[in-house]
Amino acid sequence: MSATMKPASTPKQLVTDTLKLLEDHQITTAVALVGIRGYYKKSMGKPAVNDRGIYDDAIFLVAPGCYMAFNANTDPSYYKPGIATLTAGVWQYKIGIHNLSKPKHRQYKALVQAAKVTVSRDGGKVESGYFGLNIHKGSRNSTSSQGCQTIWPEQWEAFIASVEMQLKKNQQKVVPYLLGEG
Repeated sequence: MSATMKPASTPKQLVTDTLKLLEDHQITTAVALVGIRGYYKKSMGKPAVNDRGIYDDAIFLVAPGCYMAFNANTDPSYYKPGIATLTAGVWQYKIGIHNLSKPKHRQYKALVQAAKVTVSRDGGKVESGYFGLNIHKGSRNSTSSQGCQTIWPEQWEAFIASVEMQLKKNQQKVVPYLLGEG
């Protein structure tokens, strides 16, 4: 793994700041996710740029009595005409299976789209729909994203287990995911 692939620590945003973002976007569910694109853009990659292919973003899990931070990637791993980038906004996700079209041994539990999302494609096209843009486990050598949101692999099990537990505990089937720009 490259020394610049992931920051040395998990994101350190105050819970009050994250709750303010949820309030500003009128998200009132018990369980919510907040993603911040470019969270580490001042300390990783090119200065003041949200780079692709590194874990320079953050995702926070918020629930009653629970606040967790994860190193994340909210961009595609590389540039390619037509590849999707999830736009900033509020999107709905649910527990499902990632790699559904792949062989069974490559499938695993992840967060999958529960509603349409809007993407901006390399080349300028913007469109909305179901694109299979999941929140899933990345890898140590790549962010493993063709438009999905990915979590650093060593944090993945804690992330998905915590999200699933909080959804069940709070009797919530869908989790809003607020994606903002850092």
